[in-house]
Parts: sequence; C-alpha cells; structure tokens
Amino acid sequence: MLGFNEMAPPIADLLKFDINGIASGIGIVQNHAVNGDRSSRADASNGEVVIQKADGLIQYYLQVGAYSIPALGAPYVSSGNAVNQLYGPLPAGYIKIAPTQNFSLLAGNLPTLIGAEYTFTFENVNIERGLLWNQENAINRGVQANYTLGPVSASLSWNNGFYSKSYTWLTGSLAWAINSANTFSFVGGGNVGYSSFSNFATPVLLNNSQIYNIIYTYSNSPWIIQPYFQFTIVPHHPDLGVYKTTSTSGGAILASYALTDNFFRAGRLEGISSSGNASDGSANLLYGPGSEAWSISLTPTYQYKNFFARGEVSFVQAVQYTSGDV
Repeated sequence: MLGFNEMAPPIADLLKFDINGIASGIGIVQNHAVNGDRSSRADASNGEVVIQKADGLIQYYLQVGAYSIPALGAPYVSSGNAVNQLYGPLPAGYIKIAPTQNFSLLAGNLPTLIGAEYTFTFENVNIERGLLWNQENAINRGVQANYTLGPVSASLSWNNGFYSKSYTWLTGSLAWAINSANTFSFVGGGNVGYSSFSNFATPVLLNNSQIYNIIYTYSNSPWIIQPYFQFTIVPHHPDLGVYKTTSTSGGAILASYALTDNFFRAGRLEGISSSGNASDGSANLLYGPGSEAWSISLTPTYQYKNFFARGEVSFVQAVQYTSGDV
C-alpha cells in the first residue's frame, strides 16, 4: 500500500486543499410584504463549509451546508426551503481541469455567468439580491470552458438553466480588462430548446427566456462601482401561456466605498420594466404585464478580521402593477 508521500503527484495533490467556513444570521423587518411573505423573521443566512483546491491540473470546489436567499420584491426563501427546494446541501460543487494557465474546463453545479450579483449573501456588498437578479438564474448544472488571452477572457457554458431537468441552455461571457481598474463585460444566454418543467427552483417562463447583460466594473480603492444593463425576453409560447413575446429591461448601479479598513458603505439603485399589458397576451414577468419597479438599498458594514456585521435599509416601489401580483 502506498503512503501519502508515495502516491503519484496528481493523486497526492488532490488531497492538498483548503477548508473555510461561513456562519451568519439574518433578521428582517418589513412593511407591505409581498404575497406569501411575513413582516418579520429571523433565520440562519449561512452555515456552510467550503472545501477548495485552487491550483494544479485537477482542481475542485465544494460548498456544503445551509443558506438562505433574501431578494427584494420577492418572498424570503428561508434556509430550510432553500436547501430542500432549491439546490440541496451542495449548492455549488464542481471539478476543474486546468491544463494551462489560459484554459480550463469545469463540470458540476456552477455559479451562473449571468448578471452582476452573486447568489449567496456573503458574496455581495448588499444583503438582499436585487430586482434584476430576480430575472436571472443562479446555479447551473452543466459544463463550462474558460479561456483568457491577455486582457480578454471568455467563458462558454452548456447547462440546465434555471436548475431544470433539461440541458438546453447555452450561456457565454466576454470580458475586456482595459486596465487594473476598469473592465467591460458582455454576458448572454438562453434556452435554445423548450422545457415545460416547473418547480420551486425552475420558474417555467424564465427557464424559457433569453438574458443579456452589459456590465462595467470600476475597482480602485476605496471605490468599487458597477453599473449594468439587462434585457430579457420570453418568446411566444402558447403552450406556456405566452401568447405574445414579452421582455423586461432594466439597469442598476452597485457601489461600495471603504471609509476605513474596517468600515464600508455600499448601495444599489435599480429599475426594471416589463412589456405588454394585461389584455394583449403578454406574460407576467414582474408584477403583472407592463409593470415596472425600482429600488434603492443602503448597506453599511463593519468588518474586523473574519467577523462582520452589517445593516441594510431598502425601499421598493412597484408601478402599473396588477392587483394580486405584488
């Protein structure tokens, strides 16, 4: 039997990994809660362990545990419901083959290429996800290829979209790092087939949509500023109740300013609108066909080493909404 030090290098390297943990709680108080939500609650927002090997030919990432997903203008998804009805106790987990510094292949439960916000609270400058994020997929199960050439990086993924049972989504991103502080990205993707599957994790209309982003990122301490534009479209699908092609368009500005090494101030301003009206066969992609919404969030944060505390105040306004859809 071979000992650890006698194993072939690729096999021995697999056992050299880092382990980190995230533990956080959340309390929410709100008025005018959307249908299906409560005016106040407390929950465990993260209780996860991350096992990661980020170098060598064979790499991997495993994120295991419980998580909640708070999002503006939508019912709160508690940690129990998120694990049981969304992505399970292993929401993100993949293997990565990196034969060169410029090229890699990934397979597994992958973070989406779509949008400017991440899925989990600890990954973002704001506690709650935004209105634009509500139109995007979050975790994809599939494969992804990455390639970089100088300041340009590209990714292409074949996956199951909104965590459906059909692998009919194709997404891609193209980013240009102008310099160390400025980056432009174009992201796009959509269902190249058709899927009628629907459950809590897979809203059937969004799973048959196309999504496009233009994202600009400025990162130069003490500022991080990220404006982006998003356009989504759901093609005409009578079998799904979409009798007229329907779209949403929106924009957002995310910003964070480091007051000191320990104090940060973050914010988000966004607006989104949907096409059509209640009588022309358009789908309900927001708060009724033809509805609009905007939001503003302010998130002061204090961090000391590995510990952090932050509060958030948000305001959401729906316009031209359909009664019962908000």
